[in-house]
Amino acid sequence: MKKTVLLYLLLVAAIPAMAQWMPDRLGDGYEMRYVNQPDDYSGKVRSTVIRKLSKCGGHRGVLYVHGFNDYFFQKEMGDRFVDSCYNFYAVDLRKYGRSLMEGQKAFQVRDMKEYFADIDSAVNCMKRDGIDEIVLMGHSTGGLTTSLYMNDNPPSEIKALILNSPFLDWNQSKFQERVLIPAVDCIGNLFPGIAISQGDSRAYSESLLKRYGGEWEYDTSLKLEVSPDVDTGWIRAIDMAQAVIQNDPFIKVPVLLMHSDRSAKAGDSADVYSESDAVLDVEDISRYGKRLGPLVTEITVRGGLHDLVLSKPEVRNAMYNYMFRWLGNLNL
Repeated sequence: MKKTVLLYLLLVAAIPAMAQWMPDRLGDGYEMRYVNQPDDYSGKVRSTVIRKLSKCGGHRGVLYVHGFNDYFFQKEMGDRFVDSCYNFYAVDLRKYGRSLMEGQKAFQVRDMKEYFADIDSAVNCMKRDGIDEIVLMGHSTGGLTTSLYMNDNPPSEIKALILNSPFLDWNQSKFQERVLIPAVDCIGNLFPGIAISQGDSRAYSESLLKRYGGEWEYDTSLKLEVSPDVDTGWIRAIDMAQAVIQNDPFIKVPVLLMHSDRSAKAGDSADVYSESDAVLDVEDISRYGKRLGPLVTEITVRGGLHDLVLSKPEVRNAMYNYMFRWLGNLNL
């Protein structure tokens, strides 16, 4: 009798967690759930976990963290992992994508460690699903965040880190990096809400979006065509995180560092933008990425875009082939 009651209580306790999963906007087996996080300086906060389970994934999975002015929409990437026997999860961080709530300032952050709770929540979802071998993957600012996370006190279930064009350094002039950004950093400590323009270029979005001749479709209300203003608090948060990663990194797990072979510059043709990193300096990615820990493998993706998984088919196919071989060599 006691065993029956205990089993009933366990089933009742499990129902709310299972019921929280709902069909995701991507369809095709993708599910999502919101995770309410503790209130912050702007009020209520939530993150979103997205998943697609693999029939042959067993106890291993991948957790993907997006970049700035972004959200998880890279369905092909998720499907590649699922078809290769990895359970796939992604997180839309607080104030991004699916997680954005009415009245919130999109993309707002004061310390990149704010995102640790969002990643922890996704990891906990994976653990409840029986996954105890996790590969963490981050793109751009997500690459910075995941590097910081793995440099801190990461869960033992995370066995490797994949970085897709991580934002490890500013792509600015020496004067801006040595003088202006430190000045803005100081201002951001006292006045974090001062807006700073990032220009009005559409070159990167035009290299992606199908209506401009690219290959992809996504919600441009969640990933804006023109990179939006940031603020002094955001600058300070990025700068503090980069200082840790540049000066005191020690990521213990194997790291796969991936980036394009060249960076585009203002005034370059559309053809150049369609086969290079239009956001970051690939030399900076290489310089600081190689220092992240003792087990870094670096690959240069010829013709890769800033988000390598959105590159031309032949480029991303070669990247995926290498990535899966790397994971296979780690028995992951």
